[in-house]
Amino acid sequence: MDSLFSTAFTAWGAPTTWLELIAVVVALAMVACNIRQIHWGWPLAIISSVMYFAIFWHSKLYGEATLQVFFAVVALWGWWQWLRGVRPDGSALKVSTLNPSGTIKTIAASAVFTWATALFLIKYTDSDVPWLDAFPTALSVVGQFLLGRKFLENWLVWLVVNLASVGLFTYKGLWLTVGLYAVFAVLSVWGWVQWKRTLHH
Repeated sequence: MDSLFSTAFTAWGAPTTWLELIAVVVALAMVACNIRQIHWGWPLAIISSVMYFAIFWHSKLYGEATLQVFFAVVALWGWWQWLRGVRPDGSALKVSTLNPSGTIKTIAASAVFTWATALFLIKYTDSDVPWLDAFPTALSVVGQFLLGRKFLENWLVWLVVNLASVGLFTYKGLWLTVGLYAVFAVLSVWGWVQWKRTLHH
């Protein structure tokens, strides 16, 4: 395990570990599968989550680290949804949009999860960025649910998550991951465009 935390290269004065380098490659493959609605993105999500749990915990980003455990578990649910999931009316699971009620619930859940996560980090951890850690952590929970149920708006949530994460990881000096989340932000827009096209088919 120690060898995975050894330095692969140094960027802007900060070391990038082999584990982070491998995790970036796996995560990019995962998002590519999500955009194309290929179900193999979910097992890649599990692998990526395990790697990033170790990376974030090592960097004292406990909210982000705990989130990876959630991602790994929910990825099994998401995989099942994409393989066997159906809509409430029994029709096949396909890309759809949130109704007004769903949008309000999504915003409310994001706010409540952010508040609860931040309070937990403040009280039970030595995190030096509890609110900045809590915000993308909480929104990622919401985004993962929307992705699993193939709601188009998941890409808007991920765009916000990715932009917030760029700031968080810049502060922590995880430069390769900063680059990854910047690419994720662009891919979130691309995912929105690609999924929106399927609404008309």
